Amino acid sequence: MVALIKRIVRRLFPFLRPKPPGWFTHDYTTLKAQEQTTTSRFILSEADLYPCLHDRTTITPIDRHYIYHPAWAARVLARTKPAKHIDISSTLHFSTMLSAFMETEFYDYRPAEVELDNFYSSKADLTQLFFNDNSIHSLSCMHTVEHIGLGRYGDPIDYNADLKAMKELARVLAPGGNLLFVTPIGKEDKIHFNAHRIYTAKAIKTCFETFGLRLKEFTYLAQKSGGLQVEQVETFQTTDSYGCGCFWFIK
Repeated sequence: MVALIKRIVRRLFPFLRPKPPGWFTHDYTTLKAQEQTTTSRFILSEADLYPCLHDRTTITPIDRHYIYHPAWAARVLARTKPAKHIDISSTLHFSTMLSAFMETEFYDYRPAEVELDNFYSSKADLTQLFFNDNSIHSLSCMHTVEHIGLGRYGDPIDYNADLKAMKELARVLAPGGNLLFVTPIGKEDKIHFNAHRIYTAKAIKTCFETFGLRLKEFTYLAQKSGGLQVEQVETFQTTDSYGCGCFWFIK
């Protein structure tokens, strides 16, 4: 119904439709001409135009944080080889892909309705996890904790919700278990309300050490260029305002 209304409006009020760039018109005309010289297999009509005008780039644009941090986590799991992995509210693409290789459970404050073999999804509040103490051997929570308590996703406003969440992750992790934790890292600790928090690398390490975990490896992705780099938190410095920190903790 919405699509029909849009078509009617476009036909009745053509002046409301922005004029496409010259290259778009040229490409469409070229395709129409080619249709006349071959076997027509599709309906090709101006009524079905769907202009995508911003994808002509010389390189593929990426969201650096969300391309690199799941790739980092997958590489760690390739080393640890758990029989089962539990993820708390990371990007859903990571868990669905992971379920092709191992049993995977995904939990989120807003549960995801996904049906896949070897994949289970349900609701969880990261500040009050229902798992038993010391019960999870392979756990991830990536690009999540920085949002909790800021109301962005309908959760209650809570200044210290991030600390509660980190404490819960440490509580449920089994002795010898691995936690993959990712969050924005910058030169200073700050809140960009209501989007996210940004932490220093030392602040994250200190928090989880307070809750009984040990940092095995810290990998950093700079804000603008370069790939993943293993760093030492004690000597790590950055002028970035929004880099990506990937922390591998062990209990």
